[in-house]
Amino acid sequence: MNNAGDVRPGGAGGAGRVAVVTGAGSGIGRAVAVELLRGGWSVALAGRRAGALEETAALVPGAAALAVRTDVAREEEVAALFAAVVDRFGRVDLLFNNAGTFGPGGVPVEELSYEAWKHVVDTNLNGAFLCAREAYRRMKEQDPQGGRIINNGSISAHTPRPHSAPYTATKHALTGLTKALSLDGRAYRIAVGQIDIGNAATDMTARMQRGVLQANGEVAAEPVMDVADVARTVRHMAELPLEANVQFTTVLATAMPYVGRG
Repeated sequence: MNNAGDVRPGGAGGAGRVAVVTGAGSGIGRAVAVELLRGGWSVALAGRRAGALEETAALVPGAAALAVRTDVAREEEVAALFAAVVDRFGRVDLLFNNAGTFGPGGVPVEELSYEAWKHVVDTNLNGAFLCAREAYRRMKEQDPQGGRIINNGSISAHTPRPHSAPYTATKHALTGLTKALSLDGRAYRIAVGQIDIGNAATDMTARMQRGVLQANGEVAAEPVMDVADVARTVRHMAELPLEANVQFTTVLATAMPYVGRG
């Protein structure tokens, strides 16, 4: 059952624009939600922890934030989320499809349980589909028609890390979903793009600075970047006119081991 919090009235430059941000209780989702709220957007904050969503909303006092507890892997909760957003704000202009999980880190594929695999697929891929489907339905039917969906991919959508089969597989699949949705959305002014992120500094990536397994078997610390740089990139994508679209973009810590041999 979704629990909708109070709307915080306000919002200047982005008046009339409504965003849904999943995984908004922490990390990249929180940073993007705050960036949009500060830009005047009305933002629905979705995530599994109601308290964390309220904490995100409190970071921008007076902004138009709606906290809705949601497990994106549950179809009925996703439907209820978008119903609550339309009921409160009247439309959906942006979905930032961000909710995701790494799953069990460092587990070789031969030791990976099906339950662990399924949890990652349900969250990263099925959850993204369910949210995109609900957003698509509203964007197609609302007046003015259209909107934008930005999927949070990963550099794992291009190159895997060791022992990352569930996460990497879902991020590759998300790229296919982005392309298919982008094609299908053309007729309805629905623009769909993807941001692939590498080593943004969040609680989820704190282990990068302590040392993580590399492809050559060594354990090495990796550089990270300010998550605010990701948030500003998402906002840029979001505020383009619907006649323009960033189809794919990659934002990563400049010196992280990704390009070339590391």
